[in-house]
Amino acid sequence: MKVCLQCDHAFSSDSWLCPSCGYQPAHDGAFEVHAPEYAHGGGGFKAEYFETLAGLEAANFWFRARNELILWALRTYKADASNFLEVGCGTGFVLSGIAKAHPDMALSGSEIFLAGLAHAASRVPTARFMQMDARRVPFMDEFDTIGAFDVLEHIEEDEEVLAQMQQALKPGGILLLTVPQHPWLWSTSDDYAHHVRRYTAAELEQKILGAGLDIVRSTSFVSTLLPAMMLSRQIQKRSRKDFDPTSEYNISPVVNRSFEGLLRLELLGIRLGLNYPLGGSRLVVARKGR
Repeated sequence: MKVCLQCDHAFSSDSWLCPSCGYQPAHDGAFEVHAPEYAHGGGGFKAEYFETLAGLEAANFWFRARNELILWALRTYKADASNFLEVGCGTGFVLSGIAKAHPDMALSGSEIFLAGLAHAASRVPTARFMQMDARRVPFMDEFDTIGAFDVLEHIEEDEEVLAQMQQALKPGGILLLTVPQHPWLWSTSDDYAHHVRRYTAAELEQKILGAGLDIVRSTSFVSTLLPAMMLSRQIQKRSRKDFDPTSEYNISPVVNRSFEGLLRLELLGIRLGLNYPLGGSRLVVARKGR
């Protein structure tokens, strides 16, 4: 069901016109605009960074390995999903992977900035996209699966976002989350990316439970590369004036392939049931009760 952001009325319709109060979200010609005050800036991210990301993701070990992990989690924990919403879809790199693996799944993507949606729509023309503030999700009991991948750390009101995603899930639906982990890994990269926090496992899991979701799986990843991350953070602290936000992505092809191989070994361990205690990121799979 859709939820009117003006009067909170829930309704089923192909149209966004609220039958209760007559409110209808704006439309910029390509996408519904549910939070126009943030469409061109003001959220916890640099809108101009989408152009940089779009050129880096497809070849970079971290984005590629994270996509493999997400696809595995979706296949393992919600194999019967007929629809999927990605909150904070960015340039659409994750959705493009899901579209290839699940061509019959109805895909939706939301992003607070219209600049990101333009990239996403070109990557996944079959998906439905909308501009939206994750703190006000205009759906209830609508999606089999919702994903938010490295999104929560940008938002002060993360508990509010979790509650909104819980509301938008169908009973029995699955939430897939990835976030950066370990506050002691905080660096200039986090400042540049407008992160509000790096999570501890306990903090994230407590907030997920508080939103009314049950935790199905929780594990670190990017564990084998943790020493390299720690070294990179130390270097950043010593050369703060010369910080290059793309330096961690622009690495030699040999190193890139080696790092991707290590992360694939981690994924093999996760598939076998290992939950890693430490790692630069964390994956959590949570379920809404029936």
